[in-house]
Amino acid sequence: MISLQTPLAELSSMKKNFLPKLETLGLVSVRDLLFHFPVRYEDFSTIKPLAEVVENEKTTVEGTLSAIVEKKTWKRSMRIFEAELSDDSGRIRLVWFNQKLVTDQLKSGVRIRVSGKVESDRDGLVFRSPFFEHASRRPTHTARLVPIYPETYGLTSKFLRWQIEFLFGKKIAVPDPVPETILARLHLPPTPRALRMMHFPASLTEVEVAKKRLAFDAMFLSQLKSLELKSLWKKEQAVSFPDIPEFLETFEKTLPFALTGAQQNAARDILADLRKDVPMNRLINGDVGSGKTAVAALSARRVAEDGFQTALLAPTEVLAFQHFTTFRNFFSHTPFQIALLTRSYHFLDAEKSTKETLKNAIRAGLPSIIIGTHALLQDDVRFEKLALVIVDEQHRFGVAERGKLQEKTKVAADGLPSAIPHFLTLTATPIPRTLALSFLGNLDLSVLDEVPKNRPPVVTKIAATREARETVFKFSRQELKRGRQVFVILPLVETSSTLSEMKTAKTKHEKLSTKIFPEFHVGLLHGKMKSSDKESVLRKFKEGEINVLVSTSVVEVGIDIPNATVMIIENAERFGLSQLHQFRGRVGRGTESSYCFLLPGKNGDHDRLNALVESGNGFFLAEKDLELRGPGSFFGLRQSGIPDIAMSHLGNARLIAIAKKEAESILERDPELVEFPLLKAALQELSDNVHLE
Repeated sequence: MISLQTPLAELSSMKKNFLPKLETLGLVSVRDLLFHFPVRYEDFSTIKPLAEVVENEKTTVEGTLSAIVEKKTWKRSMRIFEAELSDDSGRIRLVWFNQKLVTDQLKSGVRIRVSGKVESDRDGLVFRSPFFEHASRRPTHTARLVPIYPETYGLTSKFLRWQIEFLFGKKIAVPDPVPETILARLHLPPTPRALRMMHFPASLTEVEVAKKRLAFDAMFLSQLKSLELKSLWKKEQAVSFPDIPEFLETFEKTLPFALTGAQQNAARDILADLRKDVPMNRLINGDVGSGKTAVAALSARRVAEDGFQTALLAPTEVLAFQHFTTFRNFFSHTPFQIALLTRSYHFLDAEKSTKETLKNAIRAGLPSIIIGTHALLQDDVRFEKLALVIVDEQHRFGVAERGKLQEKTKVAADGLPSAIPHFLTLTATPIPRTLALSFLGNLDLSVLDEVPKNRPPVVTKIAATREARETVFKFSRQELKRGRQVFVILPLVETSSTLSEMKTAKTKHEKLSTKIFPEFHVGLLHGKMKSSDKESVLRKFKEGEINVLVSTSVVEVGIDIPNATVMIIENAERFGLSQLHQFRGRVGRGTESSYCFLLPGKNGDHDRLNALVESGNGFFLAEKDLELRGPGSFFGLRQSGIPDIAMSHLGNARLIAIAKKEAESILERDPELVEFPLLKAALQELSDNVHLE
């Protein structure tokens, strides 16, 4: 009996030599194969007489096959198999290259269907490497919408179609987690029907219906999970911090700048959360340069006022040190001590310390605010009274780590056995509203969409010609001579045969060092470097030892170099608008005028880049990015475990809203899902495989 859990190795239709190839595509079980969806469809549904086919047309023909003749081309050591197909109206040649299996599967005199693109050569019209099958069998590879799947070497779409059709013939039980009443109300097909419509659709309309059904599944389950997490979180106990009259106004007076309206609103949201004895679970979603650190500092200050501790987690040592410096400035006039604990740094205020001494101080409650990497939540770090955990750039921690962070705060050695810390997440990656609805349903959301008024906008220009590029580098030299610093961003580290036009980081670094900026110190930063080496390079750049930093996207978020005034982005069209906006945000951090130059490749998409030139609003650009590139580029969704089909519909706000309404309704009726065991099982699988931010 074949089930979804049956290993592909146990199928009678499966030859053992294909198993390693299937595994490279992540296909191990029957379920994996059934949910391995086509990337596109070839429309070969029209069958034409041979006399009516024309060059460059994709079509299907049917006829009788002549004997297959094998030829060899010694120049390329290629074996060519050629035959002729005829019907009552005419003849056409069929050619296959290096496909010996053709002679095993086809014999002279058989009647076959052939689908493919009609081409021509000096001998007339020809089908090159067409799909084919015997005319007597039901169409699978021809005369229909033919699915084309993600493939790998030695594993074709034709093979995958054979195997998937074999599975449909076995009538495998596919449980449907969504209640029938919901499917009927929304006019959605059951899962087994949706799967067949995906793999062997009668029309493209069927494909869209199936995609909508499978996308709804992911959204519905995500909403259920978010609501479940929110409900569980609200059952926990946290320390309550009563209102202090005019606390916000008093804090603002200690700052060297005025808070924006968005910062004030976010601060009020947080103070309201902290007044409750239910733990806060809030995300500060800020645009580049919108001042999320000041809001975090205010949160920590309120907790410190009552004698409790805050832990601030940053994804890298450089960012942790940056926060440590900023917080010390914010708290310089207060009695509250700030600690920094990472692999390399052990500070209690201005004093260096040993790791053990600092951990003892934290345990004794001396520092009010402890800043570090996620190692702060390891078992050997104990707090006296930890009441607030702030996580900066949570999406930078990696999918596996992110899923554990919030859970870890519940069991941290915080000195408060009856309460768990309030939880505040920060991100400077503007998140489109539809994605926030989909994946942040368990979080309360505050948006920082204003930039301080005294910060000049970064001048952004496209330099598409050789002359324009030369002007960019000439201008950059002038900025360097004024004592400023320059970023140069590249999308690749090593040369790739498929992207041979692109400059690599190493060759670009050498060129910049020797030919363009020979009298300046040019540093190199890329993803294959050791973490300690990355930290060292960033530290030197921040301290001014490095004048020009050649880097891949590892500087995308968070690095604050006020002295850097020029950002040059090579092959800018390779990046999404949101990512380009993040790069641009690395300059313009000081009071000097700053510049971002977009250098597209030969075939770069200038129209898309113009959006960046015209707008400095990260939320607008994020929505534009979602529209143009889909949701996979946001906060690691490509690695989240969420199906691509669901991904493609995440911009559908109406479908998300419907999914949320249905999820709320079903949980209100049956919070434990006792009446819906299949739904409960699917929800558990989601918990195991997908992390909701």
